[in-house]
This record gives sequence, structure tokens and C-alpha cells, in this order.
Amino acid sequence: MTLDNNGSYSIKLRFRLPENKTDTSSHRSTAERSSPIMKSAEEPDKERQRSRHQHLQMGVRMGCFSSFWWCTFVMLFFSLPEVKSMKESMPRVKLSYKELIHSRSVVPFVGSSEGQRFQTVLLDEEKSRLLLGAKDHIYLLDPDNINKHPKKLSWPAPRDRVDICILAGKNPLTECANFIRVLHIYNRTHIYTCGTGAFHPTCAFLEVKGHKEDTWLHIHSNTVESGRMKCPFDPHQPFASVLTDHYLYAGTTSDFLGKDSMFSRSLGPPPDQHYIRTDISEDYWINEGKFISAHPIADTYNPDDDKIYFFFREASRDGSTKDKTVLSRVARICQNDVGGLRSLTNKWTTFLKARLVCSIPGPDGVDTHFDELQDIFLLPRRDERNPMVYGVFTTTSSIFRGSAVCVYNMEDIRAVFNGPYAHKEGPDHRWVEYEGRIPYPRPGTCPSRTYDPHIKTTKDFPDEVISFIRLHPLMYNFVHPMTGRPIFTRINTEYRLTQIVVDHVAAEDGQYAVMFLGTDMGSVLKVVSITQENWYTEEIILEELQVFKSPSPILNMEISSKQQQLFVGGSDGLVQVSLHRCHIYGQGCAECCLARDPYCAWDGTQCSRYIPASKRRARRQDIKHGDPSSHCWDTEDVLGWNVEEKVLYGVESNSSFLECVSQSQQALVRWFVLKPGADHRQEIKPDERVLITERGLLIRWLQRSDAGSYFCTSQEHSFTRTLLHLSLHILDRGQIHAHQPAIREPSENPSMTEPRQHYKDYLRMLSGPVRSLDEYCETLWHKEKKQKQKGKWKHVQELRKSRNRRHH
Repeated sequence: MTLDNNGSYSIKLRFRLPENKTDTSSHRSTAERSSPIMKSAEEPDKERQRSRHQHLQMGVRMGCFSSFWWCTFVMLFFSLPEVKSMKESMPRVKLSYKELIHSRSVVPFVGSSEGQRFQTVLLDEEKSRLLLGAKDHIYLLDPDNINKHPKKLSWPAPRDRVDICILAGKNPLTECANFIRVLHIYNRTHIYTCGTGAFHPTCAFLEVKGHKEDTWLHIHSNTVESGRMKCPFDPHQPFASVLTDHYLYAGTTSDFLGKDSMFSRSLGPPPDQHYIRTDISEDYWINEGKFISAHPIADTYNPDDDKIYFFFREASRDGSTKDKTVLSRVARICQNDVGGLRSLTNKWTTFLKARLVCSIPGPDGVDTHFDELQDIFLLPRRDERNPMVYGVFTTTSSIFRGSAVCVYNMEDIRAVFNGPYAHKEGPDHRWVEYEGRIPYPRPGTCPSRTYDPHIKTTKDFPDEVISFIRLHPLMYNFVHPMTGRPIFTRINTEYRLTQIVVDHVAAEDGQYAVMFLGTDMGSVLKVVSITQENWYTEEIILEELQVFKSPSPILNMEISSKQQQLFVGGSDGLVQVSLHRCHIYGQGCAECCLARDPYCAWDGTQCSRYIPASKRRARRQDIKHGDPSSHCWDTEDVLGWNVEEKVLYGVESNSSFLECVSQSQQALVRWFVLKPGADHRQEIKPDERVLITERGLLIRWLQRSDAGSYFCTSQEHSFTRTLLHLSLHILDRGQIHAHQPAIREPSENPSMTEPRQHYKDYLRMLSGPVRSLDEYCETLWHKEKKQKQKGKWKHVQELRKSRNRRHH
């Protein structure tokens, strides 16, 4: 089985046929073998695919005894709801950095530079400002135009701290500086910010004064304080924080070596300015935690029930083995938790955690797990207590490389926290369901006078409640995704997913969640998940955008639905990306409809931004099916007779290339030819003389029988259209030579030898390994450039000789 770079699956099985079996391909007629370019266009592709899939399943049953990993991959392969073809799993439109710049879809920040690590982004849409934390600097930008009057504040680490950091063996460029990791709105005039301070975390209040162009930034020296337990020491360490009601909640490590993982609360009004943190004495509270995200979410309409939910991954060790496994978790604490009275003093007394599962169900209960949580995004809904939780996960295996997106319901998460607790029991200390008596009030419940007037704070909890939650922080049940499986997967691609933001978009035929997924290679995938009538979920990669000039991991993303912009931060810069590029889909209604982009619709004249409240008529859009035949009027010319015919002349025995490129990578491009005097078109099939490439049809050596009308068609979904109509005429080689003038000797006219040499290079390309046409053209361009340079210097030398003759 192979998992290709496009994320699609394929299995290659080789079987030794019995001796009494013969190859049916050897019985083909001589005429069929001699003219492989001519084959019927009506060949049943679906039947061939179904037959191939049945043979694969038969091979799986025969070969699963040979290897454990083989069986694991095979079970994953057949556990998918539908094995997508390579075309379907590819992004429909793929745009490079240059193409995005040319279309004005990407605006790079002018202050970007190598090694700046723009990983902290704060978007304040209420005041229309964007704060950016980088290496030794804080930037204030305009979200409408990030390069319009940017403001910069320098906040480097003290020189003595940098020297100590370097003496400790840290990298002076990538570690021993003040990397800004915390930016939170504190009030209308101040931002609370923290930096790593060259492995000596420091926090301060940043004052933002003025309006628009007159705004300036200032850090008051009397507000600078230690950032320990608020900010990580290491700029590369995963970290999460949130500031609510003047309290800062942070998931980080509290020591230089990064060993003490903890979740803490700090700041607050003057009477409550003390730390509350997780218990360090019990490693099964948090063990080697990597924190991803933290969010305040109300559980009920009673403010006493407000909680902080934080997401992280940690190392877990089962009692039966010494091996560590990485598991993803969701945990919560009550915002009014002030710690215990006699036990768990200044420690959380309401801390609970549960496992977050993102897996593909397999046969016989063997699932394929994506255990490493990378990012979390909360998509608000009408009920603010129940947002949709989107998570990006990756695999931990070095053999099986994959990424997935799972969606969870907050009601399901609460149900797990209201369920049974886990308990370590037996000689191997496995986690099992706790079946003993649960003390009152239920451990993890927030103190509230509404429930019990005698329990006003967590210090009023009975000792048995404190003792129970100290030993039972883990819930027994797992949190599973809403659909029971990931809504999007990428398997064995050259990149891994790292970031996610989601936008809720209203389209003509329904509401859609559009996901923007960042990768560790600097690209952004624009994905829409569509639920069909039979509840089957279809994931469509609308675009793949290379937003950075050179590949580098995406560290942070913020989305502005108001501005219709995406802000992407990386190790070398920040870019502003438009959420939609409707004009690139084409000039017709059918092309716009095939795009299936919820942001775009055909308005009668062009493919433009779709606005639900717009009064404009004739808005054509079909996201669910992408069927232009029922929405557009420019779909009647299936045979392509209305497409402008182009004429191409080729010389017998020479090569000819018919260029045809479909804008959609998901479209199936097919070539047909109509010979003179024929009644119907025939599909062209590749062979040793004819090669179908991504950019067109290459005929290695032309024959007189190749003359005719060629049609390049694009099939996407159930819609087929003609991209190119070309008439190819073949000229007799003898007639060409008869009408040519006598060719001079190569020494008399060196330029005449150049086409011959180019033709030899072309044949060498065809006879050797197949390269792309772009590579060949690039090689040819360099060769011509060198020849021009030689001619230029030869001309200069001749001039020098003539001058020398005059002087002598």
C-alpha cells in the first residue's frame, strides 16, 4: 500500500499467476496494438474501478498474515467511508506565492524579517487594531491595511540576561532574546504582555494611546514584573493563556528546564493576587504537558458555574508497561476556585480532565488514532454556551504520517465530565471505572450558594471531596467527535497541519463552515465540509495557498470575518490573506458554479463575492452538488463546436505538443480526436508514441494518420466542457525539404545549427525519463542565454581587434 503526497490511498499487489493462466492482453489484434491512440471513449471507467477495488480486497485477505504494519495500513485503507481518487483529494486550485501577490490576495508585512517569529497575534476588531508580538518587538497594525502607518515598540531582553542565557548553552539568535508570547486586552487603554526575556520571563502593562495614525505604545517601567508561571522560558515551547475578569490563566512550565508543566491563575484584583496552580506532587494531574488553547466557557446561566476549559497533550504511562504514549486532553477548572483550606492549599480543587479522541474506526474495533493535538478553534453558535470545538491532530508514529480535523460538541464534553471517574486499581495500576461512593458535593462542582448555602467557596469543601479529586482527576469516558470520525484527513503528505480557524458562511443553498488550515510548510488549505442528504460528509479542498515566499511553519492564524481577512504569522513574517478570490475561478457561470466556494457566486456578469442580504438578482451558486447544468445557461456546448478552433501545423516524423491545462486540479482531462471522414470522436489513450501530461498532449513523432480535430475536455462531477478545439494538419517532410533553399555550411551561418541542436535535446528528453515541460523550457532558456552571452563577447573581441588594426 502506498500513501501518496496528495493524501490519497493506493495499494499495489503482485500475484504470481498459475501456469495454466495466460495474459489476455497478448490476444489483442495487430491493428489494435499498432494504433493504440484510437480507443473507444465509452469505456466504462466505473466498472473498472469497482473491479479493481474487489481485486484489492481479495489481495488483502490473502496477504494480511504477512505483516502487522501491512494489516494496520490495509485496515485503515478500507475503514475509510470512501477511498477517494487522487483527483478528488487534491486541492481544486493551487496558487503559489507569486500568483497570490499578482492577484493581490496576499499582502506581506513590510516589517517582516528572518527569525522574527511572529507567533503571537491579537486581533481587536472592536477598536480595529492588530497587535503582533515578535522577537524583541511589539507591533501595532491596522487590520484594513497592515502596512499603513505601522507602529513599533522595542522591548529587548537586558544584556546581562542575554549573556547568562548564552552561557547556559542556548542559541543566541533563536532563544536568547525577548520573544513576545502573551498579548491580552486588559482594559480600554492597556494590554497585558509577557516575553521570554532570554529564558527569564518578564511581564508588563503596555499602554496604547491616541487614535489611528497618532497612536503610540509605551511600557511603564514600574509595571514590569516576573513572568514565571505566566509565560514560558523557551520561545519554542507550546503555550496557552487567556485573560478574563482581570485574571490570567496560563498553561506553561514554571522552570528553566521545562520539566514542571502546570496550569495556573495569576493577576486579579489586589486582595486575590496570589497563584493557584495544578498539584505538582501527582504526575497524573499533568505529565509533560504541552498546552494548546484555553477558553472561558459558561456552563449555565449562573455565573458561579463559569469555567475555564483548556486543551493540551501529555505523556501517559499505563501501569502495565513502561512505554509512554502521547494523548490529547481537555480539562476544566472553576473560575471561582480559590484552593483548599487544609489540603490542596493554593492548588486547584475542581481540576478534572478527560481524553480527547480523534480516530478513524476500523474493522474489529481497531482504530487509527491521531493523538497529538496541535490546535483548537471555537466556532460560536447562537447558544454561546455550546460552541463547536474544532481540533487539529497529528499522528505520533514515525511510520504512519497523517493529520486530521475532528469536531466536538460542548454538550458531549460536559456529559463526559458529569460521567464516571477513573481509578487506578490492581497490581498493574490500570485506569478502571470507579464504582465506589462519590462524596458530596460532587467533585469538580463549582461552589455556589444556589446549590448549597453552606458551601460559599472551595475552602468550604469537605476533606473527603478534596482527597477524592486529588486522586481522581481523570474521567473514565472519552470525548468522541460528533461524527464519530474526522471530518478531514491528510495522509502521508509532505506537510502536517498545525493551525486552524473557521468561518461560518451563509450561501444560497445553506450554511457552511469553511476551514482554513495552516501547515508546517507555509501553506494554507481552504476546506469546506458538506453534509449530503444521506448524511455522508464530503470534504472539498477549495484552495491550497503558499502564503510565504519560502516554506516555513505557520505559527499562528487569526481570522476577521468583519474584514474578510486572514492574518498568518510565521517564523519569518506576517501576511494578510483575503478569504476569497472569486475572479480566479473563470469568466463563466459554469466555472463559478463548479468552484463550490461559499464566498462566491455568479451575478450575471462575473464571479463575485456572495452577500446574502444583497438585492441583486440571478445569483448562481451550488455548493452542495457543484452542478452548473441546473443553474447556468453556458453549458450547452458539450461537444465543443462553439469553442474557438485553433490551427496547428506539424511536420511528419517531428514531435508536436498540444497544450491544454485545466484550472481545476480535481477535473479529469481527456483528449478526443475526430479523423477526417469519421462519424464520431475517439478517445486518445497514451502509449509509447503518445504521452498525456499535466499540461497537454505530446505526440513524440507525427504520422499522416494523426491529422484531424483534437478536443481537450474537462470532466468535473457530472459536468463536461471542452477547453480546447484544435485542428492538426500534417505536412509531408519531403515536400518541406523540396521547397527549402539550399542550406549553408554550419561555419557560414552558425545560427542554422541551433534548431537542430534544440531538436536533439528535445528527442533526448523524450527518450529519457519523462520531465515536465517547464523543466525542459528552463533548460533551453539557460542554454540560449549562454549562447547569447558567447556571441556578445565574440562581438566585443572583434571590435577590439579592428581598433588594434587601425592603431597599427
